[in-house]
Amino acid sequence: MCEAGMIQGRSIGAAELAQVRALLSAHPEWSRRQVSQHLATLWDWRNPTGQLKDMAARTLLLKLEGRGWIQLPARRTVPGNRMRHKRLPALPPPGQPVVAALAELLPVTLRELSSRPWAEERALFDALLHHYHDLSHRSTVGENLQYLARDRQGRPLACGLFGAAARQCQARDQAIGWDAPTRQRHLAYVANNTRLLLLPWVQVPGLASHLLGGLARRLSADWQHKYGHPIYLLETFVDASRFHGTCYRAANWRSVGQTTGRTRQNKSQVPQAPPKAVWLYPLRADFRQALCAS
Repeated sequence: MCEAGMIQGRSIGAAELAQVRALLSAHPEWSRRQVSQHLATLWDWRNPTGQLKDMAARTLLLKLEGRGWIQLPARRTVPGNRMRHKRLPALPPPGQPVVAALAELLPVTLRELSSRPWAEERALFDALLHHYHDLSHRSTVGENLQYLARDRQGRPLACGLFGAAARQCQARDQAIGWDAPTRQRHLAYVANNTRLLLLPWVQVPGLASHLLGGLARRLSADWQHKYGHPIYLLETFVDASRFHGTCYRAANWRSVGQTTGRTRQNKSQVPQAPPKAVWLYPLRADFRQALCAS
């Protein structure tokens, strides 16, 4: 029996399940892609820019099938691992050492690459993160913004990547005042600084915090332009066993605790990764009210 609850960000009860079953029964010849596209259309399930969320609908269908509530058509193709076949970016040659005071490099420009046809810049961004960031980088999924910083001479200095917030984080949720339903409604208004890279040949005191300040001032407007909604709060997770979060502290981010060490795919209560320090940066003074609104 279907019990009403939130699945893939939607309230799914008996009525919604009946619609899905009727769609499957009426069109047994359809592929899974056709089913998800028509379901998204039926529910007018769109993102803030008006695009149908057919991929979200497809994920929801898989979850319903996993619970034994529906039977999807057989797969017509076996989904491949696109990352397995992705051509890795070539290692860019190291730049000349940049050892200077920050004032000598100003103004530093931040170019957002993901929403404009900056093919060469995007390739450079991918290569720099892949080869020089401790966590590497293969691709981005979901909502994200990508920034490449250059100094006034045009030399690349740093990369910044922001993506979707963590689905759950006790320290963050407590700092905001979230319970599970409120988090579900407002999680899209939080962005995660998943990567911040200062190139290894760049040694400029204060550069990282300067860049974080510049990113914070423009990120919400950039997100609004690309995805149709603003961002109220930034988060990041820092491996405290290796880093102190100095640049975040200097940029007025606030440490609110640690993660539990459980990864997204970990279904047990046993930590599988080192705990990380949780840092937050509000983009508006009333961020708690905005993120807890009914």
